[in-house]
Amino acid sequence: MIARDRGVGYIQAATDGRPNAIQVADRWHLMENASAAFLTAVQQSMQRARTAVGSDVVDPAALSCAELRQHSGWLRREEENTAILALAKQGVALKEIVRRTGKSRGLVRQVVRGGRKDIFRSRLSSLDPFLKQLDEDWTTGCRNGAALWRRAKLAGFAGGLRVIAEWATRRRNDERTATATVRPRKVPSARAIARMMTTERGLLSKTVARTMAIIESAIPALVTARDLMDRFHSMIKRRADADLEPWITDATPGLLGSFVKGIVQDRAAVHAALTQPWSNGQTEGQNTKLKMVKRQMYGRANLDLLRARLLGAA
Repeated sequence: MIARDRGVGYIQAATDGRPNAIQVADRWHLMENASAAFLTAVQQSMQRARTAVGSDVVDPAALSCAELRQHSGWLRREEENTAILALAKQGVALKEIVRRTGKSRGLVRQVVRGGRKDIFRSRLSSLDPFLKQLDEDWTTGCRNGAALWRRAKLAGFAGGLRVIAEWATRRRNDERTATATVRPRKVPSARAIARMMTTERGLLSKTVARTMAIIESAIPALVTARDLMDRFHSMIKRRADADLEPWITDATPGLLGSFVKGIVQDRAAVHAALTQPWSNGQTEGQNTKLKMVKRQMYGRANLDLLRARLLGAA
């Protein structure tokens, strides 16, 4: 029995080393791959999402200071994207585009494949755990940034007043948009949309929920992809081996088609993941420990020092 990641190198190594062994795809990696495939589907749908929300043209006057900086960066990226796409349309090879533009191969490939389109990129924020409380305070009439910040600090928020003040500014702008005849001023980033359609479905404010409803109505294929991802996650958790083939049939024509192709190519190992008790958890735990030790030394540890640290800890 060989429990492994789903990378091609691991598959080839297991096949060459023990051709008669049963290979078991790691369940955590299967679920993570499905989530990544849904994020890719959202990224591919961003142009349609912006058109649906009516945010192809952004009004700088409606943006906060932080959003203005992101918008300025996006305008610069759009110039680079236009130049790269023009060369690709002429049939210029990726290697030559890299040489002419001076950009990295990875960035050029990303642009050609339709990525790098988000205007407002999202990242995890210290404010995320307190968004529900802020929304409730705002709804009950507390509209002052300083007052909101003091309430958040009592609940454990460790950030500064400026973070809350910018949130309040965005909220006021959103409400002003909601009462106007125009549609919302911007569409969230692809990563934010993926998060809002999955883990944060029940935590959205009214303004964000309205934006998401517009997007989901305009791109029903995205909702179908989300539901298929949920089905896949549930299937892995329940070890429902009988559900795999029907899921493959349903998911093949949609936005998750590329992910489904990988599942079909690795079908035996995926079936084994649903029927066998083995997992890659112990290996992943050791990898996490190794990375933690290396990061404690700011990534500068050589192999000898890492070996000494790990063996000493054991």
